[in-house]
This record gives sequence, C-alpha cells and structure tokens, in this order.
Amino acid sequence: MKLSVIIVNYNVKYFLEQCLKSVFISGKDLKMEVFVVDNNSVDGSVEMVREKFPQVKLINNKENTGFSHANNQAIKKAAGEYVLLLNPDTVVEDNTFPRVVEFMDKTPDAGGLGVKMIDGQGVFLPESKRGLPTPSVAFYKIFGLSALFPKSRIFGKYHLGYLDNDKIHSVDVLSGAFMLMRKSVLEKTGYLDETFFMYGEDIDLSWRIIKAGYKNYYFPQTRIIHYKGESTKKSSINYVFVFYNAMIIFAKKHFSKQNARIFSFLIHLAIYFRAFLAILNRFFKRAITPIIDALLIFAGFLYIKEYWESQVMESTQNYYPPEFLYYFVPGYIAIWLFTVYISGGYDKPLKLFRIVRGIGLGTVVILVIYALLPTSMRFSRALILLGGLWTLTSMLLSRMIWHLARYKNLNISSHVNKRVAIIGKGTEPERIALMLRQSGSTAFIGLVSTETHKPAKEGFLGTLNQLNEIIEVYNINELIFCASEMSSQAIISHMSGLKDKTVHFKIAPPESLFIIGSNSIDTFGDFYTVDVNTINQTANKRNKRLFDLMISGILFVTLPINLFMVKNPAGLFRNIFFVVFSRKTWVGYNPIADHSKLPSIKRSVLNPADVFIDKTLDPDTLANLNTLYAKDYRLENDFRIVRKGYRMLGRRL
Repeated sequence: MKLSVIIVNYNVKYFLEQCLKSVFISGKDLKMEVFVVDNNSVDGSVEMVREKFPQVKLINNKENTGFSHANNQAIKKAAGEYVLLLNPDTVVEDNTFPRVVEFMDKTPDAGGLGVKMIDGQGVFLPESKRGLPTPSVAFYKIFGLSALFPKSRIFGKYHLGYLDNDKIHSVDVLSGAFMLMRKSVLEKTGYLDETFFMYGEDIDLSWRIIKAGYKNYYFPQTRIIHYKGESTKKSSINYVFVFYNAMIIFAKKHFSKQNARIFSFLIHLAIYFRAFLAILNRFFKRAITPIIDALLIFAGFLYIKEYWESQVMESTQNYYPPEFLYYFVPGYIAIWLFTVYISGGYDKPLKLFRIVRGIGLGTVVILVIYALLPTSMRFSRALILLGGLWTLTSMLLSRMIWHLARYKNLNISSHVNKRVAIIGKGTEPERIALMLRQSGSTAFIGLVSTETHKPAKEGFLGTLNQLNEIIEVYNINELIFCASEMSSQAIISHMSGLKDKTVHFKIAPPESLFIIGSNSIDTFGDFYTVDVNTINQTANKRNKRLFDLMISGILFVTLPINLFMVKNPAGLFRNIFFVVFSRKTWVGYNPIADHSKLPSIKRSVLNPADVFIDKTLDPDTLANLNTLYAKDYRLENDFRIVRKGYRMLGRRL
C-alpha cells in the first residue's frame, strides 16, 4: 500500500463529499486506502459515506473525541507507506497525490510535506508554510508586526513570508489541513499528541519530525482548495482561548523552562488582549447600527419637543417634565428598535419594507401602552406620532446613504449586483441555472461553455478561454464550476488565473442539490442547499427562536391549567426547560422520516405530522412533510402545529 488518506469529519457532509470525489480521482493510479473518521456528526455524513463511497474505511465515533485522537485511530490501522492527514473542507488537484508521492520517493530526508493552499476565492493561504512559534515569533504574530511586515526575515517568520510561494522550501511547520508523512517516521516520532484537542497538534508533530532528523517540505507544484472552516471563528472568544492555550501546551513541551515561562506570559497577555478585541469587535458589528439609530431618533425628539413646546403649546418654559426625555423617550426608542429588529430591519440584505413594518408595529405598541397609563403619564400622542414619523424618516435616509456609499456592502437589495456565470457544457449548466432560479437567489445567470475550441452555443455568453472578458463585460461577481465536466486541477487553475480577484467561486457536484463555496465552511450564506434553504434565513431562525420563547412563557404562566390538559405533565415541564435553554424547539422535523439532507433544526417536541393526529402516514409522506416545512417555513405553520398537537406537548423524545 502506497498511500493512506485520513479524513476526520464533523458535520460538514457536503464538503466531505466533494473532498472524497477529488481524493479518489487524484489517487486512481495509486495503491491507496481512504479512512473517514466521523466524530459523531448529526448531519447525515456517515450515511452519505456508506451510500456513495462504500470503498472508504469508515470509523464511526459515538462522541467527538477531538482531531488528534480521531486521526490516531486511523493511523494505527493505516497500511500505507505514506500517511496523509487531510481536512474534509479541501479539494485536491487530479495530480496532487502522484506528485507528492513522487517527491517523497525521491527525497529520503523528507519526513513530512505540505502543499500550496488557496482559499475559496483563489487567494494564496499564508499558512501553507509556517515557522516555529518561538517566543519572539509569537510576539511578532500576537501584536501584528508579522502582518505589517510579512516579507521581513525578522518579523515575517510565522508565515515565512520572505520565502517564494512558488518554490520548494524546507519549513518548520506543516498545516494540518494537508499533512503528508512517512509512516516509518511516525513510528519513530509517535502519533499526534492527544493533549491537543484542536489546534497546535500539527505544530507539535511537525517539530517532532525535525527533531527526529528529518525535514518538512513546502511543495507548491500542486495545489488544493482549503475552505478554512476556522476562519470565521477567529474573532470569537472561544477560538482565542482554545488556540492560544494550545500554544502554551506546545511551549511547555518543547521549550526550556525559561523560554516556556516567557512564552506563557506572552500567550496569556495575548489571550486577554485578543479576547477584549473579540468582544469589542462583536459588540461593534452588532450594535453600531442600532446605536446610530437611537442617537438620531433621540436628537430628532429633542428638536420635535422644543418645536412643539414653543410653537404649538406656546410655552416659554419647558412644558414637558424632564422625565419625558430621560425615561419615556428612551423607552419609545427601545420599543421601535426592538420591533424593527424582530421585523428583520437589521438583517442583511437591507429591505426597507421591513423597517417600515417594524416602526409601524412599534408605534401601535407604544400607543396601546400609552392608553393604559395613568393620565399624569400621558404626555402627548402627537409627539409619539411625530416621533414615529421621524424614526421612519431617519432610518430610511440613513439606509439610503449607506447604500449609495456602499458602506460595508449594506445594499438595499441582495439581487441588484448578484451576477452569476455557470461554467460547463451540455445540460448540467442549465440544471444548475434552474436550481438557482427556483431559489430566487440571483438576478442574472449566464452560461459559459467549457468547449474552448468551438464557438459558443446559442444561449451561452462565451467559452472558457474568454472568461476574463466575460467577467468584465457582464460584470460577473460569482462563478459556479460544474464538477462533472471540469477536473479539480482545471477549476483551481482558473480560480488562480483570473485577473479579477473579487469574484467568488463555487463548485456544483454532479447530480447534487447543493453548491459549495466561499472562503469558509461556516458561512452558510455562501453555501446553498438550493431547494430547501428557507428555514435557514436569518429572519426565520430569529422568529422561530422568539416563537419558542413566547410559547414557553405562555405554557409556564398557564401551567396549572396545562397540567390537566396535556398528556404527561412532567414531560411538559421538562420540555419547557429544554426549549428555553435552546436544547429543543417546539416544532421541527418528524424524527421517523429521513431529514439528513435538510437544514439542521434542534430536536423537536412536535412536527408537521401532528396536524394529522387521526391518520397513519407512510414514511414517504412524512419525509415530504419535513421537506415542505423546511422549504416554505411560516410562523403560522408553527402556531397551527402547536394548536393541533397541544395535548402532545409533554411528549418524551
């Protein structure tokens, strides 16, 4: 056996499928075995591997054992001369495996090897080659000097930016996304250190390979796409603690006590510094727009109040008490902002009618509360109405200005600039175009033929060798490659070779109802299951959560009545607790029918079949009900299901 490929998977079924397809194409001429170690995924990954890749040696863990332990499970069983640790969120070129094996065969001092990696936009990933994170290197990385001077031989050691990206180099650290090693070397160095649950284990093993007398090589003569799942989490507090604590483990293991203490001090300093930045960044991103809205509304209220006092009430002194501005106006503003939020007015893309709807709802709520207040606290309906008008005006004007200025891509419509070109031939591009049109996710869809030696067919914008011109002329900002008609190598070459680096890329696997792409496996907005994505819209997820909390509150308040009406009262109390703490949802999929290909929802108490309590439904019907629920999600459907299945709210699952 020449090569053993090991892929550890956790809830990235669609990326895993695309990865495995590229793996078997690349290794078709090698004696190769492929292991998939699944760490208790709940997205149907195991079933997909068994159905579509029966030749894979599947290890199905019943709990998430961590990256290191999962890889070690397969390494112990691997029979290959070389062992490759490969991330599931990667796509390898058709010639990747033959080339890396040939290089290792010809380079006896090579203990490990990494390749050139690009992200989902064809941009080189600097972590393709890394230096050892010594205290000085860590200091430069933590405090941004390596980012400011990436080509410096002093400050740029973390990513070795001073080394040519297109030449072979001996490096300190390999990336765990693609880490090829001799099995004989692993037997000498030991396998992955399971002290590292996630992050740091690749640095540790790379350094042990060097200490064993071998070299690690950066090999850019083949490339892979790495969607880089952790990229969207690097601003999170959890990532900061997990990653930097892994660095502390590494320092204590490999550095002298003095250096380890210095390193540990720097890392702890970095943890608190980065955690503070992460909190600040998250708060700023989420709160800046409502804060600006609140300030604009309050400023408007100041003017309206003064004008109303002087011109209408003809008062030379303050007609309204200070409490009106200090307490009541902030209360009005809080209600308007909340109703705009639940109406989707802060979701992207911006849609003005959501703001109008939210402010209208908020004004009604304020007027209802106003009518219930004592006479002494009813200051003026006119000010509420004028304030509501100013709130609407200020929000709409600010959004229009942001739109015209293209501030943070806050465009009023998601469809204005969405222009997609699908690359393929035959009927496949037309099939993908139909999927996109059915999803309503694009404004312009053009087809590009891969038949470069023939004129473009009718209905096609042009051929593949005209791609740069097509992008410029038609202002294309997203390309979808049909994987059934293009090799991974060709796709990666075109991604890397385009002049316009702002274009987004996606890959459509053959005969699949999903398209994968973007820079990250965590960005669902750039990853479609096109036929059934409605329930994953931001507004729907938020409204569903608010619905869960509202129903839980009603059930809790009316608990004395519900105990006599609901079957299994103890189960009802338990379900209320689970829903409030986000471990369950009141309405979701029927667990009997297969829903592995649908967007994930928490375990539910009720499901669409509970509307038909008196009927026995077959598995196909149950599956169809699940699909319809996901595809056409409506809050009124949840209300209907809860009303029909009220007596079953204590159901145990």
